[in-house]
Amino acid sequence: MVVCRDCCCGSPKVTGLDHAAQTARLREEAPVRVSDCLDVCDQANVIVVQPSADGRAAGGRPVWLGLVNSPDATEDATAWVRSGGPGVAPRPEILDLHLITPPRRAPARPAP
Repeated sequence: MVVCRDCCCGSPKVTGLDHAAQTARLREEAPVRVSDCLDVCDQANVIVVQPSADGRAAGGRPVWLGLVNSPDATEDATAWVRSGGPGVAPRPEILDLHLITPPRRAPARPAP
């Protein structure tokens, strides 16, 4: 998993959530990489659930979740990862409430 933890996510801007405890809870289920910014600040806190090797082999793609701002939402995400995650286990319908579109990156400009 990738968690955003700098500009908006993981900051006092998102109140009522123990960000360190959320990250620790996610780490109990899967490796977690912390990103400074995933460029979707209006959807803080953002978690990207990456498929496992088996999930990738089955065609699983990363799933971006936004507004993961409660222990219940964190538990919904960890339960899905525990059951196999993208490509292995169907995404629980409750996580549909948190689905976001990843930001589009501008294409690289050709060298002059």
